[in-house]
Amino acid sequence: MSPLKECAQDGARGPPSSWRCSAALVPWLEQAKASSLAEFRDFAAGLCRDECAVRAALTERWTNGQTEGQVTKLKMLKRQMYGRASVGLLRQRLLLAA
Repeated sequence: MSPLKECAQDGARGPPSSWRCSAALVPWLEQAKASSLAEFRDFAAGLCRDECAVRAALTERWTNGQTEGQVTKLKMLKRQMYGRASVGLLRQRLLLAA
């Protein structure tokens, strides 16, 4: 099996709840760091550089998904309205979309 396929399957294996433990990520990171593929090594290095945030994302129960959804909706509306109308119309459209 190719290193890419093996590393990707190891990362996707098991129920999502198994990844909620940050210790489950350590063996995969070690495998990715030892990979012959530069992309996996770079990805693992990036995760290790921001280790505190990765551990918090895996172990904390809270999420900013709701906030990100609202920001995405606002950006979509702004793109649709670009060059067409005033801030007042954008505000009205945003309130109606909510």
